[in-house]
Amino acid sequence: MNILVTGGAGFIGSNFVTRTLETRSGVEITVLDSLTYAGSRANLKPFSEAVKFVVGDIRDADLVDELIAGSDLVVHFAAESHNDNSLKNPNLFYDTNVLGTLNIANSCVTHDVRLHHISTDEVFGDLPLDSNDMFNLETAYNPSSPYSASKAAGDHLIRSWVRSFGLRATISNCSNNYGPRQHWEKLIPNTIKTLIEGGKATVYGSGLNVRDWIHVDDHVDGIWLAIEKGSIGSTYLFGARDTKSNLKVVRAILKILGLGEDSINYVEDRPGHDLKYAIDPSVAENELAWYPLHSSILDGLPDLISWYQRRAQD
Repeated sequence: MNILVTGGAGFIGSNFVTRTLETRSGVEITVLDSLTYAGSRANLKPFSEAVKFVVGDIRDADLVDELIAGSDLVVHFAAESHNDNSLKNPNLFYDTNVLGTLNIANSCVTHDVRLHHISTDEVFGDLPLDSNDMFNLETAYNPSSPYSASKAAGDHLIRSWVRSFGLRATISNCSNNYGPRQHWEKLIPNTIKTLIEGGKATVYGSGLNVRDWIHVDDHVDGIWLAIEKGSIGSTYLFGARDTKSNLKVVRAILKILGLGEDSINYVEDRPGHDLKYAIDPSVAENELAWYPLHSSILDGLPDLISWYQRRAQD
């Protein structure tokens, strides 16, 4: 199987590539990545020799078409994904996350190539902090930021191409991933890096915003089940039912590092900051027999901190 992985040098994409090569035989992987600040060839070690690497942009329609023509499967991770950056430069997010996705969809239709499109739970907006509700397949889209709105547009595009042009695609929306190779800009690696360098952890507002945390390997396993067992045109939601506030996660990191509350710097909240995410993964559980193998994020933090400490020394 020839697999094209867009954004394969980023956090989730690189974990998909490495886990696939570790657990599957008979696959040849081509990574297409523009190597912006969030992507790195180093994320693909020790498998760099086993991967064909193409430096390029999904906004380049001709390049995308050339690569998809020789593929059996496209797994589409490539995206601009940082909310803060989307507030500063929303046009870039639409160019990449919508027009880039359009190029992927068009070429997959032209060459009749199977596509799996990676999305986010942020397309659903947020939930009240005191609510026990969870996002499900009936939840209306209600994006809060330029990033989540661009991802929502990409999701709708894929669904309409399935219906209008016969695109063979599935979609998955996932909650907050954690694990190795995540860029320093995200909450957990940023907190770890800042603290081990002697700084203070940044917490937006009160820090009570809640996220549904899932280990990246569990997400990758779900993606493969959606590809192999999912129904064309269907969407699958992946979440580990592990909701924790940002502040609770930061405090857990502080405790492991032997630091106190005075190592937190509370800053003005981000505009449009979603209050709570929580995913109901029942459809993935029932249709794909998918279940996360990792326990709570709090249990995994010591090993994760050790990984980032080693990385900071590289």
